[in-house]
Amino acid sequence: MIVTVVTPFPELLEPFATSGVIGKAVEKGLISIRCVNPRDHADGHYGQIDDYAFGGGGMVLMAEPLARAVGSAGPREELFVIHPGPQGVVFGQSLAETLAAKGHLVIVCGRYEGIDERFLEHFADLEISIGDYVLTGGVIIDAVARLIPGVVGQGEAVEEDSFFRSMLDTPHYTRPATWRGVPVPEVLTDGDHGKTRSWRRRQSITRTLARRPDLIARANIGPYLDRGVYVILVPATGEVSRKEAEALGDLSCSFGCERALLVVPVAEDRRQLQGDPELKVKVVPSAESALEWVRKREKEEPFVIAFGDEEEGSTHWLEAKRLALVSGRPVVFLVDHGTAGGAEKVRADAVLAPPRGGKDDKSLFSRQDRLVVLLDRFFGRR
Repeated sequence: MIVTVVTPFPELLEPFATSGVIGKAVEKGLISIRCVNPRDHADGHYGQIDDYAFGGGGMVLMAEPLARAVGSAGPREELFVIHPGPQGVVFGQSLAETLAAKGHLVIVCGRYEGIDERFLEHFADLEISIGDYVLTGGVIIDAVARLIPGVVGQGEAVEEDSFFRSMLDTPHYTRPATWRGVPVPEVLTDGDHGKTRSWRRRQSITRTLARRPDLIARANIGPYLDRGVYVILVPATGEVSRKEAEALGDLSCSFGCERALLVVPVAEDRRQLQGDPELKVKVVPSAESALEWVRKREKEEPFVIAFGDEEEGSTHWLEAKRLALVSGRPVVFLVDHGTAGGAEKVRADAVLAPPRGGKDDKSLFSRQDRLVVLLDRFFGRR
């Protein structure tokens, strides 16, 4: 078996290829390990292999030097090209057995922010992940060290890594703007940073849902929502104290919500709360009027997630989380909807069963308990 490693740091591989079990296998001719340095296939005297990412960020390995390096390994039809990356299929014994059956394995090692997506689309047969972390070259020490401020030059590059916020990374592109007839997405070159951020968020969502949907459970989806998040609380009795209103506002703000809206049907009670300038909540007469306020503010119909009282017919919270991401709409959490003084039932895109917990696995009946659990599932990070 032949293994060709494409890496700008071949000296790191030399001890591995000459030591231990692998070294003995090489000596016996059971396996041949070769190194190809993409710098040897770059243009110019310096041998540049990386450039700045379109749309901002860290440095990205250029497609052409990597393509030439792979081409130097042998006829394309005889090669099986893999890229070790955090967005690939998880490596395991069954996959190892499959790869062991290949005659010539080419491993293209990434560095810096990543590899130009066009190279991966045209040359990589498989992307493989060895775990939910991002490396620069080593394993444990490297994975920890890169999170220390100053170790990686571009701080935002670390924040956009796969798994940093429990979501997969966005595609990366560097120069030239058109490579072998394939252009960089126009949104990354038109200079509109707002559109670039939005595009990257949508790409990250699409990739995570398609390749690693299991990550959604522990992800904070707040940074990936294009529109605002709102909380509407309908008290069970229509009565609410100033302390409860203050707690609702503080809780919503701590999870990054745009605004908390409190339904108070009685006009006199509303006036008293509205006259308090320190409250962080907007007081409204009904759930429908609260939704109308959100519609006018966002200029779009919101995606409404409400709490129900029964398990039957409800949406699992993880599915509601996925649907909210995919919708691209403002998100409204409606707690205890339609219970205040016979208030009207409002349309909801997803109705969640009451969260359960404790020794007896009973429902958490407190309004604040429900809201804390709900917001943590959507905007907490694990």
